[in-house]
Amino acid sequence: MTSKIKVDNINKVSDDSNIIKKCGTTTTIGSGASNPIVVDGSAVTLGRCGGTVALASGATQTGFGRTGAVDWQTTPKTATFTAVSGEGYFCNTSGGTFTVNLPAGSAGAIVSLADYTRTWQTNSLTVSPNGSEKIGGVPADASLSTEGQSITLVYVDGTEGWINVQDSTSAISGFVGLTATGGTITTSGNFKIHTFTGPGTFQVTALANCSSDDSLDYLVVAGGGSGATQHSGGGGAGGYRTSFCAPATPITATVASFPITVGAGGAQPGTGSGPSVPTNPGNNSVFSTITSTGGGGGGRYPDGTGTAGGSGGGGASDSGSGGAGNTPSTPVSQGNTGGNGASHNTGGGGGGGGGGGAAVGVNAIAGPSGGAGNGGAGAQNNICGNNYYWAGGGGGAVIDSKTSNAYAGNGGIGGGGGGANKRNSAGGAGGGSAINSGTAGGTQPSPTPGGPAAGGAGGANSGGGGGGGGSDTGDAGGAGGSGIVVIRYKFQ
Repeated sequence: MTSKIKVDNINKVSDDSNIIKKCGTTTTIGSGASNPIVVDGSAVTLGRCGGTVALASGATQTGFGRTGAVDWQTTPKTATFTAVSGEGYFCNTSGGTFTVNLPAGSAGAIVSLADYTRTWQTNSLTVSPNGSEKIGGVPADASLSTEGQSITLVYVDGTEGWINVQDSTSAISGFVGLTATGGTITTSGNFKIHTFTGPGTFQVTALANCSSDDSLDYLVVAGGGSGATQHSGGGGAGGYRTSFCAPATPITATVASFPITVGAGGAQPGTGSGPSVPTNPGNNSVFSTITSTGGGGGGRYPDGTGTAGGSGGGGASDSGSGGAGNTPSTPVSQGNTGGNGASHNTGGGGGGGGGGGAAVGVNAIAGPSGGAGNGGAGAQNNICGNNYYWAGGGGGAVIDSKTSNAYAGNGGIGGGGGGANKRNSAGGAGGGSAINSGTAGGTQPSPTPGGPAAGGAGGANSGGGGGGGGSDTGDAGGAGGSGIVVIRYKFQ
């Protein structure tokens, strides 16, 4: 039986278990009331405090309005569909693009959409208004192409149509990072660092759950070139290439093996005088598509040009030119030109400094107060968590035949070897602030060639160039330093 109770000006009506109370201007319908109630000019409260009011099966409510929220449908959509006002949808475009057709617009209509698989950047989601209705004031489809995006659209009026009131461009999810093996592994914060000081394999065994975290930053430094004999040029530093805090693009990881080549430094040249004594370039270092070229050897007396390479070798005394750097050319320069030599018969002169990863080699200066050129400075890079410099050029050598004031070239910061000085009290200093510093150049002739007037060696795994050798009898130039490969990625 259906009944209807009209309440005008009463204090209490009881109908079975249904209680109606009128207190001032408020009417309360007791818990469990099932009959329709009409109250004129009063506020109506349904249910007891803390109780629940449920609509009967098949019943609908009107007049309460929306709260601005949506009811999310938890079965993801994978193909074109028509949205319903008041609902939110997870849209999976991993299998391809599709379209969401918006419902006919009415003031207050609301629809939300979210990137279910974070693939909208690859396969965009199209949102289409009904007929000639608008999205953001434009009667045209909208394209959602941001990874992890979610939006909420509310229909306002015929002027602007659907307006986006909420736009998130980042998906929040648990993080699973890339995993890999190979080299010496250390950590710095949320990043793992694989360091290769010799040949090896970088093996990626699993990718991150978000493709943007499959990025591999790298530092690839080649072996430095050797210095030359007989007051000649310093060796050029090995090529320096990096994506860490640099404009170069990182490598995108795949589940694969990446062979690693770490270039040896140019070997210490044989002893003896004149251009018949060869100088030795450094060797290349390689990671994936990145090849850094070995440094050029120093120019040989007299007038020998430094050889080209990642960084060029310094020119020989008396007027040799520095070798070209960044050879072959790379999109971001891998090195610099060596310095020029100057006449040693003026109380100064000698070989030019080898080029470095961050600066050209310094020219030698003729006397009476001149000397050999310093090696070019290496580049600072803390990819491994240390503020090391890499790829310093080798210092040029001086014979100092006219005065004790001539100076030998210092190795460039970042592992360059110091140039030798035949007669002065000291050779040039080795370049420091490196994973391994270069050694100082020798001084005074030796009874046996290759002795104390030899050039200093480039620091191991720094890519530093070797220093020039100093004596007339052909003490050897310094060996170049070996290179290094460092790989860094986010793992947590």
